[in-house]
Amino acid sequence: MSRLIIRKVAVLGAGVMGAQIAAHCANANVPVILFDLPAKEGDPNGIAKKAVDSLKKLEPAPLATRDRAAAIELGNYGADLEKLRDCDLIIEAIAEKMEWKLDLYAKVAPYVGDQAIFATNTSGLSINTLAEGFPEAARSRFCGIHFFNPPRYMALVELIATRSTHADTLDALEAWLTTRLGKSIVRAKDTPNFVANRVGVFSILAVMHHTARFGLGFDEVDALTGPLIGRPKSATYRTADVVGLDTLAHVVGTMQATLPDDPWFPYYRNPDWLAALIAKGALGQKTGGGIFRKVGKAIHVLDLAAQDYRPSAGTVAPEVAAILKNRNVAERFAQLRASEHVQAKFLWAIFRDVFHYVAVHLGDIADNARDVDFAMRWGFGWTTGPFETWQAAGWQSIAEAVKADIAAGATMASAPLPAWVFDGRTGVHGPAGSWSAADQTDKARSTLAVYGRQLYPEQVLGEAPADAGVTLWENEGVRLWHLPAKDARIGILSFKSKMHAIGDEVLDGVLEAVARAERDLDGVVIWHEAPFAVGANLQQVAEACKGGQFDVLERTVAKFQQASMRLKHALVPVVAAVQGMALGGGCEFLMHASHRVLALESYVGLVEAGVGLIPAGGGCKEFALRAAELASRAAGGDVYPFIQNMFNTVAMATVSKSAVQAVELGFAKPSDDIVFNPRELLHVALHRARALAEAGYQPPLVRKDVTVAGRNGIATCEMMLINMQAGGFISEWDYRVARAAATALCGGEVETNAKVSEQWILDVERALFLDLLKSEKTQQRIVHMLETGKPLRN
Repeated sequence: MSRLIIRKVAVLGAGVMGAQIAAHCANANVPVILFDLPAKEGDPNGIAKKAVDSLKKLEPAPLATRDRAAAIELGNYGADLEKLRDCDLIIEAIAEKMEWKLDLYAKVAPYVGDQAIFATNTSGLSINTLAEGFPEAARSRFCGIHFFNPPRYMALVELIATRSTHADTLDALEAWLTTRLGKSIVRAKDTPNFVANRVGVFSILAVMHHTARFGLGFDEVDALTGPLIGRPKSATYRTADVVGLDTLAHVVGTMQATLPDDPWFPYYRNPDWLAALIAKGALGQKTGGGIFRKVGKAIHVLDLAAQDYRPSAGTVAPEVAAILKNRNVAERFAQLRASEHVQAKFLWAIFRDVFHYVAVHLGDIADNARDVDFAMRWGFGWTTGPFETWQAAGWQSIAEAVKADIAAGATMASAPLPAWVFDGRTGVHGPAGSWSAADQTDKARSTLAVYGRQLYPEQVLGEAPADAGVTLWENEGVRLWHLPAKDARIGILSFKSKMHAIGDEVLDGVLEAVARAERDLDGVVIWHEAPFAVGANLQQVAEACKGGQFDVLERTVAKFQQASMRLKHALVPVVAAVQGMALGGGCEFLMHASHRVLALESYVGLVEAGVGLIPAGGGCKEFALRAAELASRAAGGDVYPFIQNMFNTVAMATVSKSAVQAVELGFAKPSDDIVFNPRELLHVALHRARALAEAGYQPPLVRKDVTVAGRNGIATCEMMLINMQAGGFISEWDYRVARAAATALCGGEVETNAKVSEQWILDVERALFLDLLKSEKTQQRIVHMLETGKPLRN
């Protein structure tokens, strides 16, 4: 298969999805043009322009940084269709109306290049019917490409072929989406609502049905159907509000209109209360209220019995909560089935009906059970897919229970379970692959070359485990290991602590691992599953403070600084592979690495101010160094202008909202790599470490001539703090903490433009850190953070 070359993308339709798909292309540095109808007055591109402007205000942010909006070119169907000729991928994302889409296809088809792929982002319309809107010669390059909202954050993209789509076209598009946009692909069949929405919306309908059947409140159901059962915090009804009640109703309507022979057809309808809310314009979050609404600071929920809203107060009964806490899945389901509590009966009913549904429909909607489970994980945020849950609960015992309920008329449909369910199997996932009901065999994973870049792909229950590598050395805090089949002489350093917090055992491990790497290896990659590291082990710090062990704490801080410097000045390249949170000490470690490979969703920051401290693992020193380097290349050579933004970043404990912003804030460098698919992070980092080693890597020299801002820099920062305190924006203790940060960043109480060594700045950092640590207010902040997970402003 030849590599797909996509130099430019066009997105047709500047609605919520179209604009955000364009934004994510811009995030990936893919040139993109966003089309919509010509505006009736003013700027002909006014509709597309308004959509792009709105991207800057949305949360969560569709753009990796706000300035990425400028990379989106604007166009309209009236004057700019010629620009489509330069596009290699055209994604249609207009409203879900077949006639509108076909009308647009007729208009744009003459301008689509002979090699361009045309893909529709429909969430459930027939792909084959839509393809008929193109000339027959172009249908081999037509397919469905269903993104999930919001496109930047939701991993799932469903790819759907037509009868005419070339296999090579779909394979190449899958590879491009996987690496370039960081997506997780499920191949769906051309059936209504495809895989994720078909199962997910049925699950919501089942919840609605059983909510009414058991007489439960919407808030009570959301308490039951959230994280306690492995679903998102938004659970069921809050999710409906977030998605939009009109959007949900439309998807249900598609099922009602297209699946008349489905055994569950009577349930493919919107409840009367949902239709009433939509008729009143109460569409959920986007209109300020739907099933739930905010009244002041309180959340109110619709009470159907009272026909009014009341304060939301749904809870889970203690006996049901105890069942859900049972880690043995088989026992948990047996207890739910045996319980007489209405909440337990409700939970068994919704699980049972989904198990029944996916078993009956597996052959119709998906190639195999793995695709269904991944679709629900990636598209709906379920912790485990329905087949995985069934398998974990004991395949045959659950199958017999579902069969008995079907016979008793307790299920939503009377269709029997397929024969393959009872063929002696223990599940649908195993080392050989996942069951395909359509082909009556187990299907292995895709063999596309792009998946060779995922050394540790996401797995389903029962799948053969990935290569765990060979341990070279480990202690309580870290493991140094390698993958001989990949590169035997590049070590992988993984932290073993909870949330990868950095305590004494991790620091000792880092120092030993670097020494061993210098002796035995060509390079090291710091990698483990997200988060990268949440900073110092605050529990250890709090206990030492309580015991008055400040001499121990000083030695620990000195060891932290030593570990950071060993990472930076190791004789072999040290590459930090970063995903998720890299906060406090985690940020300092990555700042000291030889090179960084960051997943796009990397949230990086020096957050010590939140607990009344300053960075003391070399973070202030690294910022001071970078300011000096920037000043040396600027006219006048003044350091402070470059310190100012860094001071704001440290004092405000700013955390980047993406890897791109981490570069802008100075935590990473423009020469670092940003990877869109986090599953490819280790692959890229290992290759980067090898490339550095092959290039004859030499560590930077330890600087003894760092130009610092000194007293004038400190005084200028302090003027900002005085104004902020006078305005009531910061407390007295915030002022003191921020002044300490300014002092460290400016190199201490020295003359302006004085030259000091890196060690001098480290000593300043450490002294100021310990001074703050000995104070009651900082200790209060640390304890509050440990107890609540939130900063204290005292």
